[in-house]
Amino acid sequence: MTNLRTDIRNVAIIAHVDHGKTTLVDELLKQSHTLDARKELEERAMDSNDLEKERGITILAKNTAVAYNDTRINIMDTPGHADFGGEVERIMKMVDGVVLVVDAYEGTMPQTRFVLKKALEQNLTPIVVVNKIDKPSARPAEVVDEVLELFIELGADDDQLDFPVVYASAINGTSSLSDNPADQEASMAPIFDTIIEHIPAPVDNSDEPLQFQVSLLDYNDFVGRIGIGRVFRGTVKVGDQVTLSKLDGSTKNFRVTKLFGFFGLERREIQEAKAGDLIAVSGMEDIFVGETVTPQDAIEPLPILRIDEPTLQMTFLANNSPFAGREGKHVTSRKVEERLLAELQTDVSLRVEATDSPDKWIVSGRGELHLSILIETMRREGYELQVSKPEVIIKEVDGVQCEPFERVQIDTPEEYQGAIIQALSERKGDMLDMTMVGNGQTRLIFLIPARGLIGFSTEFLSMTRGYGIMNHTFDQYLPLVPGEIGGRHRGALVSIDNGKATTYSIMRIEERGTIFVNPGTEVYEGMIIGENARENDLGVNITTAKQMTNVRSATKDQTSVIKTPHILTLEESIEFLDYDEYMEVTPESIRLRKQILNKAARDKANKKKKSAE
Repeated sequence: MTNLRTDIRNVAIIAHVDHGKTTLVDELLKQSHTLDARKELEERAMDSNDLEKERGITILAKNTAVAYNDTRINIMDTPGHADFGGEVERIMKMVDGVVLVVDAYEGTMPQTRFVLKKALEQNLTPIVVVNKIDKPSARPAEVVDEVLELFIELGADDDQLDFPVVYASAINGTSSLSDNPADQEASMAPIFDTIIEHIPAPVDNSDEPLQFQVSLLDYNDFVGRIGIGRVFRGTVKVGDQVTLSKLDGSTKNFRVTKLFGFFGLERREIQEAKAGDLIAVSGMEDIFVGETVTPQDAIEPLPILRIDEPTLQMTFLANNSPFAGREGKHVTSRKVEERLLAELQTDVSLRVEATDSPDKWIVSGRGELHLSILIETMRREGYELQVSKPEVIIKEVDGVQCEPFERVQIDTPEEYQGAIIQALSERKGDMLDMTMVGNGQTRLIFLIPARGLIGFSTEFLSMTRGYGIMNHTFDQYLPLVPGEIGGRHRGALVSIDNGKATTYSIMRIEERGTIFVNPGTEVYEGMIIGENARENDLGVNITTAKQMTNVRSATKDQTSVIKTPHILTLEESIEFLDYDEYMEVTPESIRLRKQILNKAARDKANKKKKSAE
């Protein structure tokens, strides 16, 4: 009979953005008394990165552990966005079951689908938590039916289809096995009990030779690279001499210098770990995801873990604009390169390639969100850099040129569906499904080339006046769709002078399009200060001051009033970019500029390009 470690359960938690995953984990930590009484629980405990807290998304997988009665429950957080899908797959290898958190009104969402599919493929045992049961618009019974339909669609087996359901309001700290909000208990015990009863305990084969596989990486200045993963077999102790089986088939011997276990939100040093434990190991500087640690006399590596390939690339450059070096702490190309290479230590879905220019690199990632988060993180750390327009990565599959396609789910008020269908069809999207979800809302499902979505979200928001919700996830590589897709249909308003933008100039220019800068903003020649209402780029002087005269005028006391400029966010700036432009990013500013700043030189280059075509 197989021995089991009944004192441990390993689960991953899956949820769509905003469905209450982090609040739920915070509440589990609080009610299990895992956190010290003196330690105030910081809201959104699991989203430890500033960006994650602001955006309410999980970028990096985290682990935490809660103690309930005599059982330790290791909870792995999963990124809710398909751009971080590589991590999702590897997390599923570390756990024995999943807790799917769904909103009692919104139901299942596409990114939930992506992560859940990976979990079901690994034959993991699911538990469903219907959260926000206290919402007036909650429809728990229908949502459970939707979840069941989704499980069937994703190929769940009979055991997986027989999932237990717990109804909860994480924000109020209540849960129950009944879908009646009046039956909610002021406790998370129903969730804890369901996890312990239904999630399989790990097999206890601690007496066999060690097998520990690295699923995630971390980096620490004191101990160097840290491999996080699961002990699948055997026992490991601090000081053990072990062998690392590398991805290329080679092996390296090393000594385990430190072991860490997870307690609440902390990582604490431990002396020993056994089969079923989730731990972090240090001692090997070039340890990598997917590699296996075994004893030196019993080298049996586990199958290598698949890492999602990048689908989108951008050129990163050291900042060379006229304002370079003014606002940042790290401004040289060497500093930017060091930071990009440091990111590779922990982000296994990222690629950084050198180019023939020493201050230019091609950075490839899983999508627009993945790369924009890297840019925003670098900006907050004090870096100055420039980036080009994102481009999808074309692959050759069986001799055919293929490009990445995304599955898009849109929830929109009915009156906007026609405009959305037309816009996505123009971007070569293929509508797979259209359903009415009640309350005058329509749900549209599309399959669309990834390049058709570059720059679409801003257009989508204005098209639906902010009422539409769009989610998309990588689907597959399919044959390349010929011709241009998407792209900007309007030109840029480009400054032809250096100086400060004046209210007087903005008043004269604003009828030509949308202005992106406030009066008083410093500009330089070649900087983009707005969007032209027409297709072509237009050079404008935004620095002219009003000439003062000593003649009294009837309109002398009139005040100049301008429209509020549209200050672009980082994502909007990336979406706005065209092929001959850069986005300049510093800790204080985001500017758009032409790659060739001088108008005469730019016109000459465009002429040359046209004649070459």
